[in-house]
Amino acid sequence: MAWEFTDDRGVTVRSEHRPQRVAAYLRAGAGLADLGVVPVAVFGSGHDGDRPDPAKWGPDAPASVPYLGAAGALDEERLLSERPDLIVDVTYDGKHAYAVDDGAAERAHLPVVALSVAGEVPQARLLERFAELAVALGGRAEEGADRLAAAEERLRSAVLRAPGVRVLALSPAGEERVHLARPLAWPELRRLVDLGVRLTDPGEEGGVNWRTTGWGKAVGLTPDLVLSDARGNAEQPAALAHLPAWRTLTAEAPVLPWNPELPCSRRAVAAFLERLAGALEGLARPA
Repeated sequence: MAWEFTDDRGVTVRSEHRPQRVAAYLRAGAGLADLGVVPVAVFGSGHDGDRPDPAKWGPDAPASVPYLGAAGALDEERLLSERPDLIVDVTYDGKHAYAVDDGAAERAHLPVVALSVAGEVPQARLLERFAELAVALGGRAEEGADRLAAAEERLRSAVLRAPGVRVLALSPAGEERVHLARPLAWPELRRLVDLGVRLTDPGEEGGVNWRTTGWGKAVGLTPDLVLSDARGNAEQPAALAHLPAWRTLTAEAPVLPWNPELPCSRRAVAAFLERLAGALEGLARPA
């Protein structure tokens, strides 16, 4: 039976048989694994190193899946040795796959499916598309749906019990700089806004997804809760403990790990919403 799937670039991949061996970008592969499609190999992006980033691969990802390296340093010989028949990636611009090099895919004669994780894509649509791909690859679609619905309801309730709490999402870039996230540039953050979370916008200056600035700007926004980038390419709280601005920022604001590249599955999103709801519940005013 013929198999085909049209990705979010408008590219249709066709095969005589359903692909059985998928190589995937870490984030995409973690989402597929949650939906019953375990990749035969995974690879990173240009931000990654020689080991898989735990934030992208997820704490429950199968340890036996080999990591082929990051974009630009992808071990093409190893890729071929795993005998994949499909590569799954993400796209931010709707035109190009993000992590896999076009040349590497062409040299390996492997088709690429890329699903959009751009900021304007509603999170529900993002998750739906990965579920559609998982089903097309023989996986399951509804894994985590009930848990996600319950997590969203819990978060709505937590917001109502902690009115006015200001939440700032950021990615530490060292002692001098910090990237402040634009809430509407990330599907996950946009969904938090939809659920009532008061996310702080860092202002118009800077790039599309982030405003890169000094720590003084972050301190001046006086958040009540900080979402700090948990990925390996960001500075982590333990490395910032000596920084006066970080100590001031977090003196009264709890810090919650935030992954801008969550595994693309309902279960992963639900787990994050549960943690955020718990943090807001801790900030709730006494009844």
